[in-house]
Amino acid sequence: MNQQQCEIGIIGLGVMGQNLLLNIAEKNRLVVGLDQDPRKARAINNPNVHIAKSLHDFIHQLKIPRIVMLMVPAGKPVDDVISELHPFLMENDIIIDAGNSHYKDTDRRLIELAAKGVHLLGVGISGGEAGARFGSSIMPGGDRLAYEHVANIFNDIAAKVDRNPCVAYLGAGSAGHYVKMVHNGIEYGLMQLLSESYGLMKYGLGLSNDELHDIYNDWNQGKWESFLLEITANIFKQADHKSDGRLIDKILDESKQKGTGKWTSESALELQLPTPTINIAVAMRDLSSQREERVNFARKYPAPSSASAPAPMLKEWSRPQFVSKIRDTLYFCTIITYAQGMALLKKASLTFHYDLPLKTVSTIWQGGCIIRSALLKDISAAFEQNPKLCNLLLDSNISQKIFQLEMPTREVVAASISSAIPIPAIANSLLYFDAYRSLQPTANLIQAQRDYFGAHTYERIDEPQKKFHTQWEHSQ
Repeated sequence: MNQQQCEIGIIGLGVMGQNLLLNIAEKNRLVVGLDQDPRKARAINNPNVHIAKSLHDFIHQLKIPRIVMLMVPAGKPVDDVISELHPFLMENDIIIDAGNSHYKDTDRRLIELAAKGVHLLGVGISGGEAGARFGSSIMPGGDRLAYEHVANIFNDIAAKVDRNPCVAYLGAGSAGHYVKMVHNGIEYGLMQLLSESYGLMKYGLGLSNDELHDIYNDWNQGKWESFLLEITANIFKQADHKSDGRLIDKILDESKQKGTGKWTSESALELQLPTPTINIAVAMRDLSSQREERVNFARKYPAPSSASAPAPMLKEWSRPQFVSKIRDTLYFCTIITYAQGMALLKKASLTFHYDLPLKTVSTIWQGGCIIRSALLKDISAAFEQNPKLCNLLLDSNISQKIFQLEMPTREVVAASISSAIPIPAIANSLLYFDAYRSLQPTANLIQAQRDYFGAHTYERIDEPQKKFHTQWEHSQ
């Protein structure tokens, strides 16, 4: 291959890197790849792909300005690769960080690279292995002119919905990585909700894996359709090839995480924007990792005997009726989770000056990504009608859905609590809804307490915008 012929290079040829490289190559574009492990390079066989033997070789295969995509783990590895690239970089070169970098790291790197005239695009990519290979949802942010230089490549490799690529420039700075972070936070919430619906039906109703497969498969239709519902249905049919039975029953109940959900919660707390469904989803992954403690705790505090029997869940309804209520509850809480995530994006956009197009965000999430669902069409329509919408729950179409789903959700929560079946994400979704709409004041007591012990002052409802402090009367 001649020197300086490749349009783009990828550093990091793990599962995602390899598949993105092949995706680009199959769009009839020349691409060069580099990885520390030569075994990964040998696995790639495509005439449009060249595997570099060194960083020097890699750089000299690229057209000018050079476009380098990093597919390496977030944190120090990204900084290390950028440091190694630094001596080779020229003005107007473009680095694409396509990993799950923390948005604050992206902002720092933007400043550092700009000092040398090098552009950085922080790009979120969702869709896993299959998405990288056949079409992902791509969330770019950073220098607008740099994005225009690579837009055609992204358009080629993105997932398509109604022939439209699921990629769009989202804003300056770390906008792309921030949107991907919140995408993953929503993903945490939705996965926790699905796991709780599974717990309700398996342990509350005593349903078999075949029944669970049929139910989730049936739910994955029409307005309920989603990628996560689809794979959940498939999971219950997977046989265990090492023993009899289904694989789901052999998997240890410890859920792992890589940090993006936690970052979402941390950012929401910093911005003082409540995301309780996402927060509890993160906390439940933490709790699941404490398995030995949980086993000991269960011995000391055994659940009520009624919790192990299906009957208490069916006091007022037939099994099909209660399954239908669980479906409605899952949909209610799914809407709440998206609403929390989109509200966080709205707050971050104003705070960090991203100017995020939330209609566009919800549109490019409709294909390729893990949280793609039919509901995103309603979300996109809501932001098209009112781009300044501060919370999805205020949209008239969304609110109609919520009103229809509220009572089944209350019934499921009540039955679950009485049966000692844990549903923290479901319960927190409902409590968020109740607290958000509540006009019964309780925070006034907190303000009184703060003023009592710390002279932090308070405002009066009859004299707003003024600060007051009281010398509270109390017995010594």
